[in-house]
Amino acid sequence: MSSYTYTDSTTFTITHARHTAAKVATDLKRLQRFYSKPSDASIADYEDEVVQLLKNGYLGEVTYGFKRNGLWITPTLKYRASELSSGTSDDPGRIRPGADISGASFSSYLTYSDKWWLTTQADRDAFGRGLPFQRSNAAEPGVNGYFASNLTYSAGGRALSRSSVLAY
Repeated sequence: MSSYTYTDSTTFTITHARHTAAKVATDLKRLQRFYSKPSDASIADYEDEVVQLLKNGYLGEVTYGFKRNGLWITPTLKYRASELSSGTSDDPGRIRPGADISGASFSSYLTYSDKWWLTTQADRDAFGRGLPFQRSNAAEPGVNGYFASNLTYSAGGRALSRSSVLAY
C-alpha cells in the first residue's frame, strides 16, 4: 500500500499584486471611457496604492465611483481583499454605460485590513509616506441601492472580490 502527500504553497509577490491591480485599473479606465472620470493620473495613483497595499496585506476594501448627496450610486465599484486557496480570476469589465451621474462627483473610499491595524503607528506612518496620496479618516458613505458581487480577481493565493452598485 502506498500513500502520497501533496503540498501546495504560494507566495504572494509584487507581480501578483500588479496583475490584480491592473484589473482594477482596467475597470477604472472603463469608467473613464463611459463617464469621463477618473483621470489617467488618478488611475495610475489608485493602481499604485492597490499594488502596495495588496503586496503587504494591508488592503481591506476600496470603493471607486460616483456619489450624489453623500451616497454611492451606479456606477460604483467596491473591491474586498481576501485570502484564497485556489480559484479562477475573471476578466475585468462589465461596466454598464449610460448611468445618470448628473450632480454626482467621483470619489474613493478605503478601509484597511486587520494586519494593518496590528502594525505599529510608526510603521503605518512610514508605509503611508510611500503611497501616492494620503487618505484621511471619514465615515463610510451609504449606498443609493445595494452592492451586488459580480467578479473576482485573483493571483498568488489572494483575491479581490468586486461588487457593483445596483439601484433598487
